[in-house]
Amino acid sequence: MDTKPINFNPPTEEAAPILLPVAGSIFAERAARFTALANHHKLADWLTFLGHLTRAQHDALLSLPELPLPSANALEQARQHHMPPLNATAAERPAQWRDTLRQLIGTLLPHAPERSVTLLSELAAADDIRLESLADGLLHGEPDPSAAGELPLVAAALQVVWTAQAARLDATHLQKLDTPGVCPCCGSLPVASIVRISSGINNLRYLHCSLCNTEWNVPRATCASCNSDKGLAQQQIDGSDGKIRAETCDECKSYLKIAYQEKDPRIDPVADDLASLSLDLLVDEAGYSRSGPNLLLVNAAG
Repeated sequence: MDTKPINFNPPTEEAAPILLPVAGSIFAERAARFTALANHHKLADWLTFLGHLTRAQHDALLSLPELPLPSANALEQARQHHMPPLNATAAERPAQWRDTLRQLIGTLLPHAPERSVTLLSELAAADDIRLESLADGLLHGEPDPSAAGELPLVAAALQVVWTAQAARLDATHLQKLDTPGVCPCCGSLPVASIVRISSGINNLRYLHCSLCNTEWNVPRATCASCNSDKGLAQQQIDGSDGKIRAETCDECKSYLKIAYQEKDPRIDPVADDLASLSLDLLVDEAGYSRSGPNLLLVNAAG
């Protein structure tokens, strides 16, 4: 029997282990996704408002003055000690985040429901001590439940500042940390994971940072929280198209959602997470706790 050789051209380079956010598009694309998800959704008003908020984030990031990055020595030290170079829980944070917060509020007020105008106005007028206290609780994973209405705005401002800084780093100088479920850039927990399909990235899974929007590759069928490959299952709402699912782990009783880009190229880990809260209710009732937060919804974590 005659045989013909099979032509195989292996990839010339490995897929990037870390993907940094693209400052000019990350929030604009998310805003468009919120707007699309709001169409005929039972949470349409809320998702529409989040679309306005995310559009305001985009505008604020583009107008943000260039913030100083850690020195070359600091970056190398972080690398050597397997520490995130933009540590979210560091003693000091860029003070510009407070100006960004007030800018976001000023942009949002014309779109805010009447019941929210007073809250937004009071937050814009809050002193620095109050704002830093809210940020401390949020970034240390101990949000003040009495400030549930204020914290998404605080989070949005912090996301702008950390995303702007992360976008200017060199991904080749970063490395994944010893703890796989922690952002290699800022040390925050992931909001969700996304299975990407694009040039050089074919069905690879990336965790998406809840704060700086950095993504880092993790193996499929591995718990994002405890790194176990046992007792994993994927849950979805009956009748759904499966574009976003919850991966549950029986080892640590946690879950985190997975977004599938092959199901919808426009899918966004933050926006689609918030548009699928019914899935959270399903797995919460089954006894699993969420392992990472969505900072635009206070207490959206285990």
